Amino acid sequence: MIIPLIIIAKIVSFVSRVFNIGMGGTWPGEIALRLKPDILSILIHNIKEGVIFISGTNGKTTTTHLLKAILEKDGKKVIINKSGANLVNGVVSALLTECDFFGKLKADYAVFEVDENLLPEVLKSVKFLKLKMIIVLLNLFRDQLDRYGEVDVIAQKWTKALQSLDSGATLILNSDDPQIAYLGIKSRAKVRSFGLSDNKDFVIKKEHATDSTYCPKCGHGLSYDGIFFSHLGIWKCFNCSFIRPKPEIISNLPILSGKYNKYNTFAAVLAARECNVDAEKIKSALKEFKPAFGRQEEFTIQGKKIKVLLSKNPVGFNESLKTVINGGARNLLIILNDRIPDGRDVSWIWDVDFEMIPESVSMVVSGDRVYDMALRIKYSKSQILNPKSQINPKSANQNILIEPNLKKALEIAIKGIDFGDMLYILPTYSAMLDVRQLLTGSRRL
Repeated sequence: MIIPLIIIAKIVSFVSRVFNIGMGGTWPGEIALRLKPDILSILIHNIKEGVIFISGTNGKTTTTHLLKAILEKDGKKVIINKSGANLVNGVVSALLTECDFFGKLKADYAVFEVDENLLPEVLKSVKFLKLKMIIVLLNLFRDQLDRYGEVDVIAQKWTKALQSLDSGATLILNSDDPQIAYLGIKSRAKVRSFGLSDNKDFVIKKEHATDSTYCPKCGHGLSYDGIFFSHLGIWKCFNCSFIRPKPEIISNLPILSGKYNKYNTFAAVLAARECNVDAEKIKSALKEFKPAFGRQEEFTIQGKKIKVLLSKNPVGFNESLKTVINGGARNLLIILNDRIPDGRDVSWIWDVDFEMIPESVSMVVSGDRVYDMALRIKYSKSQILNPKSQINPKSANQNILIEPNLKKALEIAIKGIDFGDMLYILPTYSAMLDVRQLLTGSRRL
């Protein structure tokens, strides 16, 4: 049964690539799962050394690509779900793409980013895996409330799923996130912790997009010595004495810009250490690393520079804004969609601190929900322009332009920047795919 199934899956993947309809990142797996529901557990047992699952609200793709780069620097063959398809069908598709017609794999490691809502399902499928298994949990923030609900819902699912792990598995947890740190207490697996330690990274004031500052153990309010962003920080509970686990020291490494990328890097480094990669190879891989699609990805169009920063929820958007503002941004293209990958509920934009954007920054707003975004920005800025307006969008206090058509919005934004300047694009997930297609001529990642 498995041989014809694999043949069908490979044909589907091939057709998808040839006709430029995506990367075949989900359909091969979707078909295989319908024909043989246990296909994941069958294929994954053929990995030689170990399997690493990476989950969390933000940072999955970047951390996955970072870890892949490090392991490959160590001479390992690595499979990832490179298109970012992080549902079960995406994981299965990645395995089907790499296996031969008998289901055999030549990979030493499989590194998969996994949707936070489906991590329990994936772990259940590999419950009896004999290989080294590492689970990296990055963070939990509000994201797609219409689909996931509040972070507590995901945390409860994770707690139950991780309790079934045996002592042979390893959990790599973000100690700055109370919900994530608490998961280590409830599991029999080995636990390693990462986190920030530099007081210079503390925010001056609490952000709107702060999700949970209550103790996951007893429910009382947590006390913070400092907050890095949202609810991530150096915390403790005076009621039950639950304190932030001390993170392992990780220093003197090249890191992508943005505080959130420190977390992504530290998580990848800790996973690499667990795979016995030496320090020099880790450092070398990080130095050569190029960002994954849409994650600080750079383009040059008409001699002008463009950088895309995926911004899909309040915390991620705030961190993107901080990164580009600290980088001296003068031109932004903000794109808001509400398709299935983005979540239909866009009320989260009211938790984004658009007020931090300087008045001197020129903005073009676009996307399926352009007017929702424009309304949000209206409450933080002076005036918004219609594209038919003859007013110069760069004039004082009149620097925001609405253009529902994304192609036109991109053209306006590029035309509006000077040579040597950078246009920063902040899109939601489906918007990122759309804008990349306009920039590259393909939705391939």
